[in-house]
Amino acid sequence: MKLILNNVVNGARLGVISSLGRNGDKVLEVPGCLLYTKTGSPPHLTHDTLQTIEGVPSVTHITLSTLAEHQEVLEEYKEGVGKFAGMSDAVLYCSINDPVSPNPTGYNTNKTVSVWGGGGRLEVTPQKFVLAQQALRADWFQCLSDGEVMPGGNSRKRAKKSVDRSLVFLDECLKLLAETEVLKQSVVIGAVEGGDNLEERLRSACETAKRPVGGFLLDGFQGSDMSTEVKLSLISSVTGVLPDDKPRLIHGVSRPDEILECIERGVDLFDSCFPYQVTERGCALSFSHCYQPDPETAVLGKTEICDTERNGGTGTASAQSENECEGITSFEICLKDKRYREDFGPLLPGCTCYCCRNHTRAYVHHLLTVKELLAGILLIIHNFQHYFSFFRSVRGALQDGKLDVLKEIIRRQAS
Repeated sequence: MKLILNNVVNGARLGVISSLGRNGDKVLEVPGCLLYTKTGSPPHLTHDTLQTIEGVPSVTHITLSTLAEHQEVLEEYKEGVGKFAGMSDAVLYCSINDPVSPNPTGYNTNKTVSVWGGGGRLEVTPQKFVLAQQALRADWFQCLSDGEVMPGGNSRKRAKKSVDRSLVFLDECLKLLAETEVLKQSVVIGAVEGGDNLEERLRSACETAKRPVGGFLLDGFQGSDMSTEVKLSLISSVTGVLPDDKPRLIHGVSRPDEILECIERGVDLFDSCFPYQVTERGCALSFSHCYQPDPETAVLGKTEICDTERNGGTGTASAQSENECEGITSFEICLKDKRYREDFGPLLPGCTCYCCRNHTRAYVHHLLTVKELLAGILLIIHNFQHYFSFFRSVRGALQDGKLDVLKEIIRRQAS
């Protein structure tokens, strides 16, 4: 794996990660995202339906918490979860936890990290972790770490303990991995811990950077009660001491406005759990990210923004929408709302996804009303494709020196 930076604009990094995969023939552009999966499969989708989506990232995100309980099956299979799940061509990145599902706190120890799957809690030691990674055979994986975020924030003592434990786990795992032939080509992603304590975050970043890791995960920000200001300040400080030639990842930061703030602070890669969360609410992404509008379609962009504002929880949505689309953001429309019963337009005007080319808002509203499984399939197809196209716009804006224009467009829709 090799990161080549083509340009850095006010902290935002534009480049490409090359030599990915077992054959070294895959690339991933940054800033970018990973393909989010549940138990190794994209939510609601089969391999064939995934192929209908444009711009699917070359790196697929799997999670140890959802796959650890299947370790014995994968060990017997002996060819890794990629081939087992029909993703033999994908580059796999394995994180410890699912960014959508917060874990109970207070269960990590000096010797184990607890992960929570469908069967309950599993205690993972460095030895068990390496055995699990042997069974999964991911191309990248987050090293075992204590990334617990306590309710209400972390004390200085807890933050220090988190960093100390994580560094010990990293050293033990690296020693075990050096003796594991199956994982010789896998890339270890070191986790930067420390909660909301700046001193501990910087210590974690500097010490992790001294180890032979291939990239860095800014961990502990998902599900955190930190204020936006504190979070962005920590991210900026941490990326400032990390080496420039290795990618920086973050989990649980996936709204378009949050992503742009993190990109300006040197973060390269994000998960794509946001489209999944939007889909589970019965919603469709509807925000505009065109930073170079065609004068002939300028009216379309304004219409999209106005439509988003009407449905983004600003108080004008119907009672049904407020009750059934809990957590809706200003970047989406809730298709459970009765206003869409006779709306025969596409989910998003101008979108080229399979759903928008073939179906209407009224049809998806009907599917949601009768609880038909096809609703989730159509929505995730649209939401994934729109989200991936947003990252293409981010890279284009960086290339053209117009990231500030894109950021203002997103800011207007977030307010």
